[in-house]
Amino acid sequence: MLKATGIGIGTGIGATALATPAGAADAPLAHPGLLHTRADLDRMAAKVKAGARPYAAGFAKLTANRHAQSGWRPNPQAVVYRGSGTPQNYAILYNDIHAAYQNALRYHVSGEEAHADTAVAILNAWSGKLTRLEGSADRFLAAGLYGYQFANAAELVRGHGDFDLGRARELMRSVFHPLSDDFLTRHNGAVVTNYWPNWDLTAIACVLATGIFCDDRAVVERAVEYFKHGDGMGSVRHAIPVVHEDGLGEWVEAGRDQGHALLGVGLMGTVCEMAWNQGIDLYGYDDSRFLKGAQYVAKWSLGGDVPYTANTRRKGAIGGWSGSETASGVAGVDPGMTRPIWAMIANHYTKRRGLAASYLTRAAAKAAPEGGGGDYGPNSGGFDQLGFGTLAFTRDRMEEAVGGPSPSPSPTPSPSGGSRRAEGVRPQASASPVAGDDLAATGSGDVAGWAAAAGIGAVAGGLLLLRRRDQVRRSPGE
Repeated sequence: MLKATGIGIGTGIGATALATPAGAADAPLAHPGLLHTRADLDRMAAKVKAGARPYAAGFAKLTANRHAQSGWRPNPQAVVYRGSGTPQNYAILYNDIHAAYQNALRYHVSGEEAHADTAVAILNAWSGKLTRLEGSADRFLAAGLYGYQFANAAELVRGHGDFDLGRARELMRSVFHPLSDDFLTRHNGAVVTNYWPNWDLTAIACVLATGIFCDDRAVVERAVEYFKHGDGMGSVRHAIPVVHEDGLGEWVEAGRDQGHALLGVGLMGTVCEMAWNQGIDLYGYDDSRFLKGAQYVAKWSLGGDVPYTANTRRKGAIGGWSGSETASGVAGVDPGMTRPIWAMIANHYTKRRGLAASYLTRAAAKAAPEGGGGDYGPNSGGFDQLGFGTLAFTRDRMEEAVGGPSPSPSPTPSPSGGSRRAEGVRPQASASPVAGDDLAATGSGDVAGWAAAAGIGAVAGGLLLLRRRDQVRRSPGE
C-alpha cells in the first residue's frame, strides 16, 4: 500500500477492466502465435528480399551472429543448474536455445532449410534429455527465461516434419512451467515483495508461453490474470505504482539499477506481445499503463531526469528472517547501456496504435539495429531477451491500426484505454542475486565485464513529454 513514507506493495488494488478479448474462451489458439505471427514472418521475408531499410540491417545483424549458423551443434544436459549445484551449466542451455531461435528465424526470412533443420535438431536434443532445473533461487529465473525462449524457438518450427512437438510440449509442461507457476504462487517461500518485478515477469512470460504453445487456454488466463491483479511486484500496477502528472509511469525497479529496470521492461513487453498475438490486449490495459512505464525508463535511460517516489518493501522468508529495504531515489544511469527491447514496444505503440511515444522512439533508434543473444556479451544478462527487434518488429505506420485486423491467423485484439493521438552497448546486470546471499538478497551479482561495442551518444535536448493524461494515481488506503 502507499504510505506517507513511501510506496509499499499491497494487494487488492482495483484495475480498469480489459475489454473482452476477440478470442472466445473455447476458440483455438493461433499458431504461430508467440512473439511472431505468420504475417510477421512474411513481412520480414518480403522486406529483406526487397532490401528495405531497416530490415536489411536487422537481418545482417542476425546472419552475423555465431548462434545463427547452421553448423551449430547442441549439447543437451539432463539436469541444468543455475546459482548453485555442480556443474553450474545453465549457459549451455541459453546458448543452445538462442541458436535454435536464431536459426529458426533465419529460416523464415531466407527460406534456407538448413537453418530450420538446425533449430529442430537443437530443440529435439534438449526435449529428449532435459529432466529438471536445479540450483538456488536462480532456478526460477532459469525456468522463466529459458522456458519462454524455448517455446518461442519451438513455435517457429512446430510444423517441421522432423520436429517432435509432443516431446517439446511435455518439456514445457513438466520442466519449465511448474517452477514458474509455483513461483507466482509461493515466491520461493519468501514474503511476496521480497523479489523485484523481473522475477515475477520471467515467470509470467513462461506461464503465458506454455499456455499458448501447449494450447491450454486456462494456463494463458492464469498468466493474464497475474499480469493484471497478481500480488507480487511483477503485476502491472506494482511494477508501475505511480503515474505522474506528465504522463510518465514510475518503474519501481528504477530505484534499484538500470540493468534490472531494462530487463523488466523487456520482459513486460514480451508478455504483452505474446498476449496481443492471441487477441488479448495487455499493452492497452489500464489506460496503457505499460506505455507510461516504458516511456519513463526510456527517458531515464537516455539520460533524462525523472521523478521517483520513495519505495519501502518488505524482505525475507515467511516465518523466518525479515526486514525492509527502501529505495529513496532513482538510480544512476549509463546512457550507453542497452538491451534489445525497444523496437518491439515502440513499434506497437507508435505504428499499431498511433500513440505518441517520443522516448521509446529515440531509444529504439539509438539501439538499432538490435541484435540478440551473443551480441551483448557472454554472461546471462546478454541472453535475457531473444532480440532482433529491428528485423522482427519494425512496422509501417498504422499497419495494424486500432480496431483493424491483426495478423492472420491471430484473432483481432480488442484494445482498451489510452489516448488515440498519433504522433552502444554497456554491461548488463543479470536478474541473479549475489552469490552466497540468502533468498532475500536479489542484487546484481552477475554484472558482465565486457567492453563497450559503441560509444556513448550525447542526449539531445528538447525531449518531448507526453501530455498530461492523469494525476498521480495511488492505490486505495493511501
